[in-house]
Amino acid sequence: MREQILKAVAAPPKILWAPFLPVLLNIGVQFPFMFASIGTFGVNPLIFVATIAIVHLFIIIWSSKEPHISNMIQGVGQCYHFTHNIYKVKGKKFAP
Repeated sequence: MREQILKAVAAPPKILWAPFLPVLLNIGVQFPFMFASIGTFGVNPLIFVATIAIVHLFIIIWSSKEPHISNMIQGVGQCYHFTHNIYKVKGKKFAP
């Protein structure tokens, strides 16, 4: 059991040698633009396939320097929230 935990921490999940979440964000952003431009302007989809591949290569290079990009993106999403102050004060205070 200890090996499975260490393996999951040491080697995050990947899709074609790139971290899972940035690849899903890449596809999630580029596919709607691709389908909208194909339907609206009749653009050749090979242009978007090339850009998806180029961005995927960039993500692979980026992940070789920082393999836990997915965890960092998830951490930003969980920690980024606004605080609501009970008392009128200047600035942000962490009062429940």
